[in-house]
Amino acid sequence: MIYLDNAATSFPKPEVVYQAMDRFARRCLANPGRAGHSMALAAERELDEARHALNRFFSGAAPQRWIFTLNGTDALNMAIKGILQDGDHVVTTDLEHNSVSRPLQALELAGKITLTRVASVDGYLSPEDLEAALRPNTSLVVMTHAANATGTVQPIERIAPLVRSSGALLLLDAAQTAGVIPIDLSTTPIDLLAFPGHKALYGPTGTGALYVGPRTDGRIRPWREGGTGGDSSSPTQPAELPYLLEGGTPNVLGISGLRAGLGWVSERGPEVLRSHEISLLEPVVEWAEKRSGGWKIAGQWDPAAHVGALSLIPPPGLSPAEVGSILDVSFDIAVRPGLHCAPYLHRALGTFPQGTLRMSPGPFSTIRDIEELLQALTAVTEAAV
Repeated sequence: MIYLDNAATSFPKPEVVYQAMDRFARRCLANPGRAGHSMALAAERELDEARHALNRFFSGAAPQRWIFTLNGTDALNMAIKGILQDGDHVVTTDLEHNSVSRPLQALELAGKITLTRVASVDGYLSPEDLEAALRPNTSLVVMTHAANATGTVQPIERIAPLVRSSGALLLLDAAQTAGVIPIDLSTTPIDLLAFPGHKALYGPTGTGALYVGPRTDGRIRPWREGGTGGDSSSPTQPAELPYLLEGGTPNVLGISGLRAGLGWVSERGPEVLRSHEISLLEPVVEWAEKRSGGWKIAGQWDPAAHVGALSLIPPPGLSPAEVGSILDVSFDIAVRPGLHCAPYLHRALGTFPQGTLRMSPGPFSTIRDIEELLQALTAVTEAAV
C-alpha cells in the first residue's frame, strides 16, 4: 500500500522504534517504581530518560514537567479540565480539532465558562484578531499550532507574547507540528504544550505528552487520580510533578518506542523532515492548479508556513468519501477523506459536511508514491466526466 495518511498516524515507524520496543518488552516490561526490583527500576529509568529527552528536544524548564499521556486528546483534556474554573473566559479558534472544541463546548454548555472562537481566513489565524478577543478575565487561550485539515502553520511566535502580556495561559496543540516544526519553550512563551507520540515523533499509538510550564504551578489540578509507583501514603494525589498528573500505570512499552522515535527525529532534524514532506506535496498543488474548473486546494498553500498535510476539494460530482474509497480499493492508496474532526474549520472553508480529501506523506514516502497518486486521481476524475 502507498500510505499517505501520516497526519493521522505515521507509518511505517523507523526501524529503531520497533527494535527498542521489542527489546524493552523482552527485558524490562514491569510496572515502574522508584523502590522495587530491578525490572521495576529499569522501567522507571525508561520514563526518566524519556522525560529528559523531551526536555532537551523542546528546551523545557525541567524534565519533571513532562507528563506522559494516552495520546494528544488525553493531554489536551488534562490541561483544559485541570486549569479552567467556573466563570473563566477562554479564547480558541475555528481551526481546532474536536479534542479541543468538544471539551470547551461541553464546559460552555454546562455554564462553567464563556468561550470566544476566533475566525481564521484561508486556514490562517491573524494575531491581531486573537488579541482583540482577549478579555480581562481570559484565563486560557487554546489553539492549534498547525491545522490538521489544511496543514497551515499558525504564527505562534507572534501570538504567544500577546497571550503572555494579557496574563492568560497559552495551551498549544502541537499534534501536527511536534517533530517537524522546531518548538523552543525557552524562547516562545508557551505554558502548556500537548501532542501525541504516534505522529511526527514516530512513537506507537497510545502515547503522548503534556508539558506544564512554571506559570501553571499551583493552578493545575489532576484530571485522574490513582497510583503513582512511588508515594503510596498520601491520601490524595501527590503534589509534586510529574506524579500530580500521572495517576495509574503508564504505557512504558509505548514510551520506550516514543523515546526511540524522538532520537531518530533529533538526528535528522525537524526542518529536514518537513522539507521532504513539503517537496512531495508541491507536485500535488501543481496538479490541482492546472486542472481548470476541477480540483481545488483547501486553504492557502504557503510552503514556508505549512506542514506535510494537504486537503483537496474534488470537482462537482465527486465526493471525498467516494474518491478515498476508490483510491483504497482500486489503487491501494491510503488517504483521509472527511471532516478530519475539525467541523468548524470545514464550515469556514465551505467544505462542510462532506469535507475534503487529505493526503499527508511521511519521511518514507517517495516521489514515485506521489506520481502514482496523481495518476490515480487523474483516472478517477476522467472516469467521472
